[in-house]
Amino acid sequence: MKNLILIRHAKSSWDAPLQDFDRPLMQRGIKDAHDVATSCMSFLPKQFQVLSSAAKRAKETAIIFAQNFSYPIENIIFSEALYTFDDRKLESIIKLFPNSYNNVILFGHNEAITNFVNKFGSTFIDNVSTSGFVSLQFDTEDWQSIQSGKTLKVIFPKDLN
Repeated sequence: MKNLILIRHAKSSWDAPLQDFDRPLMQRGIKDAHDVATSCMSFLPKQFQVLSSAAKRAKETAIIFAQNFSYPIENIIFSEALYTFDDRKLESIIKLFPNSYNNVILFGHNEAITNFVNKFGSTFIDNVSTSGFVSLQFDTEDWQSIQSGKTLKVIFPKDLN
């Protein structure tokens, strides 16, 4: 069994004239990330590996969740390859995960996340919101062979108010 939790980065700020890669979280995004992290803890596997896009907003989101999960920040794998909006590229990265990773939490970007969960999950999601949490399970022991999985849990900030 392979378990993949996809989390879209929290709401980011457009206030400063920065490159997209360097945009930080806005205050609402920080709050939403804490709220979703607190709400999803009972749906986490006992052990997991955390990977994140290296973009500032994704990194900041991953750190907030890691703090809430008591996951060591130094164990997060930050990857520039995960700074993608293309679900085919995201899929190719996921299929290269080492099979020693049974449970992965991945922080990334839309459209890649929404398209990926709709291609591989069992529940259609119109749009994975910022700070959105989607848990998928695949009946395989090999990331390379993931196909249709089961959507186990979806948590969006709007569902928590």
